[in-house]
Amino acid sequence: MNRQMHVTQFVHCFVCRHFYITYDSNFPYGCRALGFKSKRLPCIEVEESSEMECAYFERKRRKQP
Repeated sequence: MNRQMHVTQFVHCFVCRHFYITYDSNFPYGCRALGFKSKRLPCIEVEESSEMECAYFERKRRKQP
């Protein structure tokens, strides 16, 4: 995985509506859509295990002012 691809994937979770930060210091990142917590970002875990981008990605909706 080259650096540009890694940076793109890193940002991927932070703009997904299913991503959350947990209170578990051993597993700080979580994905509500897939139902798991991880030490690494869920998009990285999904890509390594399935060799595909996350199929559950949904961009967060911005609140209207």
